[in-house]
Amino acid sequence: MEIWINPACSKCRSALTQLDAEGAEYTVRRYLEDVPTEDEIRAVLDRLGLEPWDVTRTGEAVAKELGLKEWDRDEAGRERWIAALAAHPKLIQRPIITADDGTALVARTPEAVEEALARRAS
Repeated sequence: MEIWINPACSKCRSALTQLDAEGAEYTVRRYLEDVPTEDEIRAVLDRLGLEPWDVTRTGEAVAKELGLKEWDRDEAGRERWIAALAAHPKLIQRPIITADDGTALVARTPEAVEEALARRAS
């Protein structure tokens, strides 16, 4: 499993603590430094079963600068959203855990981290 984190984020630190307490094997991706490509974002969205606007932090200053709240949330606008996430990774909701079963979760709660742990390969 892999977890996309921002080390300054308390929810990311909590998720790491929970994974460690469970003895989980995982890799950390500091996505602000190791920025995901548009293809990687598409792949994670597919694993999440979500659209890019579902994982966008619209309260960030850059989101306001870009006017994201006004962008179309449809298939035609999808690529624009993905490009914005790749260009401004701070907009990506965190943490995201890619589970061993091929799915992914936005792990902002202890329950979501537990769900990711339950999806570990046995």
